Amino acid sequence: MKFRWLLLSGMLVAMNQALSEDLTELKTDKERLSYGIGASVAKNLKKQTTDVDLDVLIQGLKNGLSGQKLLLSEKELQKVMNKFQGEVRQNALLSKRLALEENKKKGEVFLSENKLKPGVEILPSGVQYKVLKAGSGKTPIDSDVVQVNYRGTLLDGTEFDSTESGHPAELKVSSLIAGWKDALKLMPLGSKWQIVIPSQLAYGERGVGSDIGPNETLVFEVELLAIK
Repeated sequence: MKFRWLLLSGMLVAMNQALSEDLTELKTDKERLSYGIGASVAKNLKKQTTDVDLDVLIQGLKNGLSGQKLLLSEKELQKVMNKFQGEVRQNALLSKRLALEENKKKGEVFLSENKLKPGVEILPSGVQYKVLKAGSGKTPIDSDVVQVNYRGTLLDGTEFDSTESGHPAELKVSSLIAGWKDALKLMPLGSKWQIVIPSQLAYGERGVGSDIGPNETLVFEVELLAIK
């Protein structure tokens, strides 16, 4: 918490300077650092609340840094911040619940439509795949390490991960998410598949950071280059 408000102080100093001097160019390392901290923390603050009076906020910073008497006692300040943090937590929980429901519905609709497309096959687990390039080699088992090129996207086409061109990934089959394992162990060496993985066989309700939300159905293109 202390570090967060230290960064917020940096943000406000930068904003106050910008407001008073109307900066259009950052000339020094100090200005660039101040602006960078300000822009970064402002983005995080906007995610938590937009109901902030900037002038009053800057006054609070000035009073605190100058040692002037604050308009709130320590007890009042703690009460205000505890209430704010509680509201932030409640909003985060609400957003997650909404995302859980929305992503689940989107995934169900996508899977029901995708399975009707030409060439799409469905595994017993619910994973869907389409052969983009046929292979003729052996198939991997759990104990194998595979060399693959891949690209992972959300249902709207947003890419969240991929191998760089010419730099395949080496992955232990047993360490992969369930949907990957189900499909990969059926892929002959040299093949390339499109794989659609339902959320419960991917990252489920937890998602992965800000890249993959809760209950996201994922789409991968996977090319199996080698089995070791």
